[in-house]
Amino acid sequence: ILNPHPPSFVGFGTTGGKMTLPFSLWWLFLAILAILITASSIGSILVLKYGSQNPTISNLNARINAWWVMTLVLVLAFVTGHIGSTFLFFLVSFAALRECLSLVYSRRGDYAVLVACFYVVLPVQYYFVLTDWYGMFAIFIPVYAFLLLPILAGLSGDPTRFLDRTAKIQWSLMVSVFCISHVPFLLNLKIPNFDQNILLVIFLIAVVQASDVLQYIWGKLLGKRKIAPVLSPSKTVEGFVGGVLSATALATALWWITPFTPFQAGLIGLVICLMGFAGGLVMSAIKRDFGVKDWGHMIKGHGGMMDRVDSICFAAPIFFHIVRYFWS
Repeated sequence: ILNPHPPSFVGFGTTGGKMTLPFSLWWLFLAILAILITASSIGSILVLKYGSQNPTISNLNARINAWWVMTLVLVLAFVTGHIGSTFLFFLVSFAALRECLSLVYSRRGDYAVLVACFYVVLPVQYYFVLTDWYGMFAIFIPVYAFLLLPILAGLSGDPTRFLDRTAKIQWSLMVSVFCISHVPFLLNLKIPNFDQNILLVIFLIAVVQASDVLQYIWGKLLGKRKIAPVLSPSKTVEGFVGGVLSATALATALWWITPFTPFQAGLIGLVICLMGFAGGLVMSAIKRDFGVKDWGHMIKGHGGMMDRVDSICFAAPIFFHIVRYFWS
C-alpha cells in the first residue's frame, strides 16, 4: 500500500516515444471540437439577438465556456503526459483552494494554517499523485492534515470562532485539493488490457459536465418544479431527470473508450451524474452561506474555478474508487 517508488507512465500508448491514439479517437476529439464551436456560435447569436444581460443566455454561455476550459485541460493533459497532467490539476486545485479560502473568515492567528495549506498540504498531496503512493494519497488530507491544521490554529492562542475557522479551512482542502486530485490519479491505475487511462479522465469529465449542461437545458425547456429554489433556482425535477438520463445515454455511447461494457458504462455514468448533481447542490449551499453568487466573486467578479469543477469534486472520488476496486 505504501509504495514510495515512482510509477511507470501509464495511460498513454507510445510508439517510438510518441503518444498515439486509435484513428477513431481522433474523430471523437474532432466531434467534441465541432460541438463546442457550434455551441459557442449559438451562444454568440443569442447574445446579439437578446443582449448580454439576459441571465439565461449568460448562464448558458458560462457553461459553454466551462466546457472549453475543461477541453483545453484535457488536451494539455494528453499532450504533456503524466507529469504535465499532474501539474495541470495541481494548478486547478490551487485556483480552487484560493477561491475557497478567500471567502473563509480568518484571523491573524490563521496565517500559519493558510501557509501550510498552500505550501505544504497542496504540493505534498500532488507529490503522492505523481509518485503513485496510494496509501499516503488516500489518508494524508483526511487524517494528517485534518489534525495538523487545528493544531497550528490552536498554537496561535486565538479562540475566536475557532471551530468555524478550522472547519471551513478543512472543508476547503477536502473539496478543492483531495477530491480534485483523484482525477490525475486515474492515470496511475493499472488496468489489464487497457493502457489509455487518459480516456478515463475524458469519460469522467465529459459525462459529468454534459450532465450539468443538459440539466440546465432540459430545465429551461420543460422545468416547472424546483428541487431547491433557495439554493439553486435553475435546478428543476424535469431538468434533473432529463439531464441525468441524457448524460447516462452519452456514457453508454462512450463505452468503447473505456474498459467497461455498454451496461457498465451506463451504470457508472448514472452514478457519477447523480454525484455531480449532489456536488453542484452542496457547493451552491456553501456559496449561499458565504453570501456570494459565484466562487470567483471576491477575486474576478464572476464565476471562478470552483464553479467549473464543483460537480467533478463529488464525482471524481466515487468514479476513481469504483474503477480501482473493480478493474484495477
